[in-house]
Amino acid sequence: MFAEIITIGDEILIGQIVDTNSVFIAKELNKIGVSVYQITSVQDDRLHILEALAAAKTRAQIVIVTGGLGPTKDDITKHTFCEYFNDTLVRDEKVLAHVENLFAKHITNTKISDVNRDQALVLSKATALHNQYGTAPGMWLQKEGVVYVSLPGVPFEMKNLMRDQVIPRIMTAFKRPHILHKTIVTYGLGESAIAEKIQHWETNLPSFIKLAYLPNLGKVRLRLTAKGGDKELIAKAVDQEIQKLYPLIGDLIYGIEDDETLEKVVAKLMTEKQFSLATAESCTGGEIAKKITALAGASNYYKGGVVSYATQTKIEVLGVSEVVIADHSVVSAQVAEAMAENVKSLLKTDFAVATTGNAGPSKGDSDADLGTVYIAVASPKGVFSEKFMMGNHRERVVQKAVNKAFEMLRKEILKF
Repeated sequence: MFAEIITIGDEILIGQIVDTNSVFIAKELNKIGVSVYQITSVQDDRLHILEALAAAKTRAQIVIVTGGLGPTKDDITKHTFCEYFNDTLVRDEKVLAHVENLFAKHITNTKISDVNRDQALVLSKATALHNQYGTAPGMWLQKEGVVYVSLPGVPFEMKNLMRDQVIPRIMTAFKRPHILHKTIVTYGLGESAIAEKIQHWETNLPSFIKLAYLPNLGKVRLRLTAKGGDKELIAKAVDQEIQKLYPLIGDLIYGIEDDETLEKVVAKLMTEKQFSLATAESCTGGEIAKKITALAGASNYYKGGVVSYATQTKIEVLGVSEVVIADHSVVSAQVAEAMAENVKSLLKTDFAVATTGNAGPSKGDSDADLGTVYIAVASPKGVFSEKFMMGNHRERVVQKAVNKAFEMLRKEILKF
């Protein structure tokens, strides 16, 4: 079965805010077997809203609308709903009592007005959905076999209503299939190369399992989606298909599911093996350290790092030889390896990773081409480095370098 999400608000269409509500709603619906067919953003305009509602009913059994329920004149959702459902607004006494209670207990510096009390007006045909965190109630309506849900646009209010009221009502009202997603995250090979390696496997997937390629900055996620009536059967089938991938691209796979990031894998390995880590960063500007320290428990293995952005800092703090820099350039394998070895020695760790490169837009202290990055890893067995050409977009060069550094680090840790 399908749902459609409609977000109302000029602020979305002019780019003033990002529509995070649709992302949340889509995930919650997917968990209970409801597929989102389309997401539409519309203006605070009566005709635009009416057109979106009319179009949605041709595609979906559930239409969820967010926004436009506030107390000001630009919030027109309820009045537009009245026109669409040929209905009128009535005062809901329970909602009114809630609004008055909110002002009495939590909005003590503002006197309640008639405009605030009008938040208790709902369509006579609607079931009011209690919004414990705000004054605008949600509404549940039906027309011609389609369920329409109107929710406030304030994210934390909307999320509470979705979890506590909308999702349980949908589960009761509709018989739904089971939808299962599993994502295999790979590093080290591009989308087309992976597709070639797994072509036979992909061709022979069961008809109820679909594969999607999701490439991004050096990694490719392979998302398997299965849909069916028997939850255990589709889960077993997906797991069997994943196992078939390991002989084909097992060296590229580092985790299952989106939350198993590469830095989490490295953190887990470091902790399990009781290793310690240091970083020396130039072109990545501390981004590796940032990702490491964003994870709880990083202090168990991460000793610290040096952001040696300037050449002089590489010399004075990390002890990189001026002769090496003069002979090979500050963007070179020799400098990257010296940075890794020296920060490892400086902070007395088992491992170290270092980056030096030219992220652009200018060449800086080196004549290396834009996008050139050297990454070095020092371990108890020695040090090695690799050269990469990562394009001409500064932010992408940095993020690709960060991802590649974690990938290289993971491979080295697994050798011990």
